[in-house]
Amino acid sequence: MSSHPSRVLSEFLAGLRYDDIPASVIARTEDLYLDWFASALAGKGARQIDIMERYVEKMGPSSGPSTILVNRKNSSPYFAALVNGASSHLVEQDDVHNGSVFHPAAVVFPAALAAAQDLGKSGADLLVAAVAGYEAGIRIGEFLGRSHYRIFHTTGTAGTLAAAVAVGKLMGFNADQFLHALGSAGTQAAGLWEFLRDAADSKQLHTGKAAADGLLAAYITRDGFTGAQRILEGAQGMAAGMSTDADPARLTDRLGARWATAETSFKFHASCRHTHPAADALQLLMQREGLQHDQIVAVNTRVHQGAIDVLGPVVNPQTVHQAKFSMGTVLGLIAVHQSAGLGEFEQHALQDGKVGAFRDKVRMTLDEEVNTAYPARWLGRVEVDTVDGRHLSAAVDVPKGDPDNTLSRDELEDKAQRLIRFSRAATPQETDRIIAHAWQLHAAPAVNDALNNLFAR
Repeated sequence: MSSHPSRVLSEFLAGLRYDDIPASVIARTEDLYLDWFASALAGKGARQIDIMERYVEKMGPSSGPSTILVNRKNSSPYFAALVNGASSHLVEQDDVHNGSVFHPAAVVFPAALAAAQDLGKSGADLLVAAVAGYEAGIRIGEFLGRSHYRIFHTTGTAGTLAAAVAVGKLMGFNADQFLHALGSAGTQAAGLWEFLRDAADSKQLHTGKAAADGLLAAYITRDGFTGAQRILEGAQGMAAGMSTDADPARLTDRLGARWATAETSFKFHASCRHTHPAADALQLLMQREGLQHDQIVAVNTRVHQGAIDVLGPVVNPQTVHQAKFSMGTVLGLIAVHQSAGLGEFEQHALQDGKVGAFRDKVRMTLDEEVNTAYPARWLGRVEVDTVDGRHLSAAVDVPKGDPDNTLSRDELEDKAQRLIRFSRAATPQETDRIIAHAWQLHAAPAVNDALNNLFAR
């Protein structure tokens, strides 16, 4: 193999076959697919997604091979990927990979599903494509490093390349074609965190565009369009412009032996993942001590720098989505309502004065142990002062949803049902069919036929 890291990665992707992937990884990819599918449907009816749907109605074809899940209409692969990518990141319940700080599902599955429908692929084909996208995207996120994530939303940047890889795998790309697709995806990659300060809608644009533009990169590559051969590590590539701590060795880390797909975490709380370790720790402490929210006068969360970078700008959340990036609001929901789920955010995050009062009691401080462990491990550390003068603390080393504290298939089914019920995107009977479809994706002869059988027309 070449010493050129992007080529080594591309050669691995070109050679990847279904039989190369452990059965446990295939099963986990079906888990991730169900979690994504339900997250995408949960975006139905949201203002941001309605806007994206109207854009597609104006700019896209009136029919096509690929399904827009929230409205069950068909369009071109590009526009289906755009809306499905946006909708699956709306309620902040889609998966995340800790080490890369990257949400793979929201960019990989929208592109891969749209292309699989267009290309007449099987469920097994879709699973291999998804694994390829996850394996590449996670390593690219790790390669770009912590400095990248301080300014750039990795899911928008690395996600564009992950989507291109997934679609390229469905098209049977060789190593040269994967390099071209990476080049064309990387030159489009974007996504900045500044939107959080204004409660802007950019996060859904990040995932929608990453999925659609990655798909674009693969489709034009198939027809001979060329891309930069060293878009990642080149002198004027992504690392040069977007990172100060890029590590090319991460691009090829144990390819074929380490399955990064299986390292991906599920989200338990309906909020930014940076809030989850502290939320778990506070919940543990309050249950252990039998505390009520009004018995607490101050909460100190000891966090990693990434949490401060992302959550710090959100001081007084103005929208439900912005509240999901407010440590104080998330902990307020945990303290007052014992849960930070979809319903709690919609009903109480902005309206409940007790949640607002608790938010003002919460602060974040940088902790050396927590920061050193991040991003490989996301540690939860909270300290609480009570009205009767006690100083209490709790620690969580493995938040709920991480691979070592994962959601079972029963829990994933329950989560999927809650997500779909939240938006009323499907009937209970249709939800049952969606779950069965996910668990049998590996055996589906044609993805398109399987999707057509899910919904009542």
